[in-house]
Amino acid sequence: MKRKYEAMIVLDTKGKEEGIDTLVSTVSKEIEKAGGKLEQIDNLGKRQFPFSPRHVTGGHFVNFHFLAESSVLDALKPKLKINENVYQQYYQRA
Repeated sequence: MKRKYEAMIVLDTKGKEEGIDTLVSTVSKEIEKAGGKLEQIDNLGKRQFPFSPRHVTGGHFVNFHFLAESSVLDALKPKLKINENVYQQYYQRA
């Protein structure tokens, strides 16, 4: 049974030459490749962190809304974890 999910992805753009649109499309392709169907992408912009974990001062926040089976999340999380452009990822059912 497909359910609606929201994924808050924080992208690390420090020292990256690619544009933010390229990084967002890379993450979008990973979601679709895992079996999710994208409904909406909200680009929330760059924000500074209140403290500097792992020497990163800020990140670019993007919210993805998609339909997927619960097994898609199990396949998607490890793929995005090894992506060097993804700093953090959070998921919730919408």
